[in-house]
Amino acid sequence: MHGVRVVLIGGTSHVGKSTVGQVVADRAGFEYRSTDRLARHPGRPWRTPDWEVPAHVAEHYRTLPVDELIASVLDHYERLWPRIQELITEYAAGRQGVGGGLVLEGSALWPDRVASLTAPHTAAVWLTAEESVVRARMYEGSRYTEAAAEDQHLIEKFLARTVRYQALMRTAVDRLGLDRIEADRGRSPEELADVVLTAVGSQGAVGRSTAG
Repeated sequence: MHGVRVVLIGGTSHVGKSTVGQVVADRAGFEYRSTDRLARHPGRPWRTPDWEVPAHVAEHYRTLPVDELIASVLDHYERLWPRIQELITEYAAGRQGVGGGLVLEGSALWPDRVASLTAPHTAAVWLTAEESVVRARMYEGSRYTEAAAEDQHLIEKFLARTVRYQALMRTAVDRLGLDRIEADRGRSPEELADVVLTAVGSQGAVGRSTAG
């Protein structure tokens, strides 16, 4: 990973981006950030002990079909991209103080946009997982079996959007020849971080290992 100042980790929801990203950041001594924190968009539509689902979020998932949910989130990511690109450029240029390294993860790291980056010292990988793994993780995190029928419906809509988004993202990653890592092969976050760092260290262009 010599010379890399920015590590980008893309992927859909519930593939382990945040956990793996934090491990990578700790090992590299980099700052960790998520694109989710840069701008708001209807997120996970289920309750947690300290958060209630806003009415507009519930309405978003209740009323829109999956195609429109995908169009909405892709439009959000498109509008967010200039902020993401600016952040990447700042860290890649070393303008964030001593060290200046960044691990940035998030679904908003759309492959075509990342592949077009000209920022130096930048690497990227995408995590993917089988639909059954994503579903199991989402059900557990949302406490699906304990939720009311209406809440289960919202969770299912979010899951459908998540799965569709991953299919589109995977197609784009593979079409562009970018580095993709399967995150559901029984590997711990620490082991996945090793794979990420190996890929990052072998990239000759953003997202593309020299090994092809």
